[in-house]
Amino acid sequence: MKKLMTLMLLLAVSSMSFAQKNEVKAIEKALKNSNFGDAKSAVVSAEALIGSMDDKTKAKFYYLKAQALYAEGKGTDANIDEAIVSLDNLKELESKMGKLKYTQEANVMSEGMVYTFLTNANNAFTSKNYKAAAKGFEKVYRMSPLDTLYLYYAASSAVTEQDYDTALDYYIELKNLGYTGIKMNYFATNVETGEEELFPDKAQRTFSLKAKLHNKPRDEKSESNAAEIVKNIALIYVSQGENEKALAAMSDARSQNPDDIGLLLSEANVYLKMGNRDKFKELMEQATQKDPDNAELQYNLGVLAAEAGNSESAIKYYNKAITINPNYVDAYTNLAVVILAGEAAIVEEMNGLGTSSADNRKYDELKEKRSQLYSDAIPYLEKSLELKESNIDAAKTLMNIYSALGETDKFKTMRARVEAMEASAAGN
Repeated sequence: MKKLMTLMLLLAVSSMSFAQKNEVKAIEKALKNSNFGDAKSAVVSAEALIGSMDDKTKAKFYYLKAQALYAEGKGTDANIDEAIVSLDNLKELESKMGKLKYTQEANVMSEGMVYTFLTNANNAFTSKNYKAAAKGFEKVYRMSPLDTLYLYYAASSAVTEQDYDTALDYYIELKNLGYTGIKMNYFATNVETGEEELFPDKAQRTFSLKAKLHNKPRDEKSESNAAEIVKNIALIYVSQGENEKALAAMSDARSQNPDDIGLLLSEANVYLKMGNRDKFKELMEQATQKDPDNAELQYNLGVLAAEAGNSESAIKYYNKAITINPNYVDAYTNLAVVILAGEAAIVEEMNGLGTSSADNRKYDELKEKRSQLYSDAIPYLEKSLELKESNIDAAKTLMNIYSALGETDKFKTMRARVEAMEASAAGN
C-alpha cells in the first residue's frame, strides 16, 4: 500500500512539473508570434504554479513574463513596472543559483528598455508632457538604480506638472538616498573659437586635448542639490497644510548641514510661505551675516523693510545691494519706488490746505518737497532704464516725472521712447 502511495505521489509531481513546463512553453510560443495578449494570459496560468517550480524553470518564467508584460514597449505602465520587477527577480534568483543562463539576455533587454524609457521621457519633457516625463524618468531609475539623477529628473518633472504628491515621494526617496547631485564637470577651451566648453565626460575631453582641438583643461564640481530637495519637500508639506512636517524637514537638514546657507535660505522661504514674515526676516538677517557680499540677500531684506513701511531701512538695504552689484536693476527700481512712496502723504496734505496766505506758503513748501522727491528718484530710474532698456515701468514713471517738473524736452523724448516700447510689445 505504501509503495502504491509513493508511486501515486511521484506521478502527481511529474504531472505538475509537466503542467508548469507546458504553461511556460505557452508563453514562449505566444511571444514568438508577438501575440502579447495570449502571452499575458499564459503568464497568469503559469504564475499559479510558481510555488512548485524548480529554480531553472522559474528563472525562464521570470524572463518570459518580463517580455510578455513589456510587449516591446507597448505594455501599460502597470505592466511595464511589473516587467521591471520580474527582471529583477530573475537576476536575483540566478545570482543565488550561481548560473546566469537568462541574466545576460535580461541585461540586453534591460538596456533596450532603459534607452526607450529615456528617449520617451526626454521627448515628453521637451513637448511639455511632464506627467509622462516623470513616469519615464522614474522607470529609467528603477532599471538603473545607480543613476539617481533620473529620479531627480522625475521629481522635477512632477513638480512642473504640479503633481506634488508624486514629487514628494520622489524627493523623500532622494533625501533618504543622500542624493546631492554633485558631479565633476570637465571644461576645456576650444582652440579655434577661444571659448570654454563643457564635455560630457573626462574621456572625451582627454581625446580632444590629445587631438589639440582644445586646451586649458579645467575641472569644477557642480553645486549640491540637497538644499533644493529639502526645500521642495518642505514647500510641498506647506502646500498640503503640513507645516510641522515642513519645519521638521528643514530642521533635520540644517542640523546635518549647519553652515549650508542654501538650507538657511530654504527655511526662510518656508516661513515666508507660512506667512511668518518676522521669522523670515530673522533668518534672512542670519544669512546676510554668513554671506555679507550677497546682493540678493540685501535686496530681499530691502523688500521686507519696504513692505513693513520702514523706508529708511529699505533704502539702506537697496543701496547695500547696489554697492555689492552695481548692475542690480531691481534694486535701482525699488529705490525709486521707496522714494516716491512719500509722495502720497505730501499730496494728501496739499489737498487738505485752505486758501489763506499761510496755507499758500505751506502749499509751495510741499510742492517743492514733492519736486525734490522726483529729483531724488530720477537717477535711480535712469540707471534702471540704462541697465534694462525694455523697462517700460521705469520709462513711464520718468515720463510722468519730467512732465510734473516741467522738463518738456525730456518729457517728449521719454514719451517717444514709451510709445516705441508699447508698439514693439504689441507687435510681439
